Amino acid sequence: MAQQSTFAQRSSTDQVEEGLAFAPKFDADGLVTCVATDARTGDVLMVAHMNAEALRRTVEGGEAWYFSRSRNSLWRKGESSGHVQRIVEMRVDCDQDAVWIKVEQDGPGACHTGRRSCFYRAVQIGKPGAATLEFRDADKAFDPKSVYGDK
Repeated sequence: MAQQSTFAQRSSTDQVEEGLAFAPKFDADGLVTCVATDARTGDVLMVAHMNAEALRRTVEGGEAWYFSRSRNSLWRKGESSGHVQRIVEMRVDCDQDAVWIKVEQDGPGACHTGRRSCFYRAVQIGKPGAATLEFRDADKAFDPKSVYGDK
């Protein structure tokens, strides 16, 4: 039986910020934030969360796994859509409470709305009154109903 990956214990600030041990800092809910970008273009595709098991599976298997806060469950990106994210590189921020994965995105999009990226609206900056959004790069890349069914 293969041995599972383990994470280092967090000790000193110097060890966390300057050392080579991977010692992720999970929040009170046991999660770290993960930013996924397209390895080729650098575009931000999505932001999600990973618990220890999702992070372990991602590191061991080379495909993105996440933890759904709304469903309270582990999920592999692409398990229902086929739009798998293969890890090209994983980085961790200075205090190891967030990870950044550069991925090769299978399929036309990463967003459950049918778009290439989850970031398809821009907040209007510098305008008085209530903040509003405008669509940017918002064309549908696939039909989410045909991929996920009616939800």
